[in-house]
Amino acid sequence: MSNDKRVAVVPGSYDPVTKGHLDIIHRAAKLFDEVVVAVVNQSTTKNPPLFTIEERVAFIEEGLRDAGIDNARVEPFAELVVGFARRLGANAIVKGLRQISDFEYEMEMGHLNRGQEPDIESVFVMASPEFSFVSSSRTKELARFGGRLDALVSEPVAEALRERLARD
Repeated sequence: MSNDKRVAVVPGSYDPVTKGHLDIIHRAAKLFDEVVVAVVNQSTTKNPPLFTIEERVAFIEEGLRDAGIDNARVEPFAELVVGFARRLGANAIVKGLRQISDFEYEMEMGHLNRGQEPDIESVFVMASPEFSFVSSSRTKELARFGGRLDALVSEPVAEALRERLARD
């Protein structure tokens, strides 16, 4: 891999992938030669993922195809994100920011990552206004109670959410 190639990793659980995630990925794809959408293959929270790693990867791949993003690929990972990025030859980790609390958390993570891998930059992309309130957890909550999902996720993701979370 050439040192001149700008490669970014866009990590997350993507449980499920939202239109906000895809917006950040699309914008990162304009800034970098190659984008690797890194899907964490183990829970970083107390709750296990709603969707399997294979389902999450498939939803993202479909979203990339639908958006015409041809310089991005999806890969699962289960290690420190900076180690994963280093292994891929990435020079940046891209994270989306919706609100101040996101910035505080991501700044802390960025400093920790820089301590591990000083040559990998943290790049923060502000959420587009229409996605500044969108989160996977809130999307699942809306789905659980029969809310409208069309502005938040693709139809295949919405359908899968409704199937998994429909209330009796």
